Amino acid sequence: MVENEKKAEETEKGYDRKRELTTFDESKAGVKGLVDAGVEKIPHIFNCEKFSFNKNPGTGQSRFCIPVIDFEGVHSRPTQRSEIVQAILDASKRWGFFQVINHGIPTSLLDGMIQGIRSFHEQDSEVKRDFYTRDINQRKVIYLSNFDLYQAPVTNWRDTLGFAMEPDPPSREELPNVCRDVLIEYSKQVKQLGITIFELIAEALGLKPNYFKEMDYAKHLLILGHYYPTCPEPELAIGTTSHSDNDFLTILLQDNIGGLQVLHENQWVDVIPLHGALIVNIGELLQVPPLFLICRNSPRVNHDTQKPS
Repeated sequence: MVENEKKAEETEKGYDRKRELTTFDESKAGVKGLVDAGVEKIPHIFNCEKFSFNKNPGTGQSRFCIPVIDFEGVHSRPTQRSEIVQAILDASKRWGFFQVINHGIPTSLLDGMIQGIRSFHEQDSEVKRDFYTRDINQRKVIYLSNFDLYQAPVTNWRDTLGFAMEPDPPSREELPNVCRDVLIEYSKQVKQLGITIFELIAEALGLKPNYFKEMDYAKHLLILGHYYPTCPEPELAIGTTSHSDNDFLTILLQDNIGGLQVLHENQWVDVIPLHGALIVNIGELLQVPPLFLICRNSPRVNHDTQKPS
């Protein structure tokens, strides 16, 4: 331990973190720009070794498995709907997460959305640069790497394309051409799914189905397309550090590569990708008693291959 700390101190000598962060940010090329430049060692700002973020990485052999809930018949079969409501309540209390299948959004649209995000991030840096900004409160379409770049102790190996789609969506012309059409359709359908999930949660709490909608919980829709380029030293970096979502509800579309993990009973559990499924995360704003007493778990993303999500 002492030897490792000594090596870390030696690495820190002569290291100007703020300067490295500024240089990276001002390149407006993101993590993908580093990969395109052929880096063989990750810059120091991405090295999370001393923070122990990658401890207990998960083996994929956990005795735990995130709940999978089948939405088949949720709108047409009262008995089935009651079972779904109970399943959501149980999963929320025990996990705070669950996967949804037969949710009504075509798999072809989900695949198209993943490909659209990938296509944007894999464009030439010059094309993406026009969207790069840290003015996240004024722009409806943003492209950047790490929202908390200058505040976080370590930088995530990840780029992000974001869209504020509700209540005041960007114009069609403001959206990147490479993913414009699929984004518009996906946002419409995922918003409707979100409303359905809010209704089911309300019923699980003994409230009227439109309770959360009337409270404007479903008023806002922010879509984030994360991209994790291939990392030359994956054992030293992390795609997304452990965190909780500061919102009401997150609906996550994961590709077939995986990497998402959930901390459950002090163990990181892999969220195994299911083609066509969507992952639901109960956000912090629905975890406030007496509204909802649920298990507070944290997700993170470990990766060693290139992926969008």
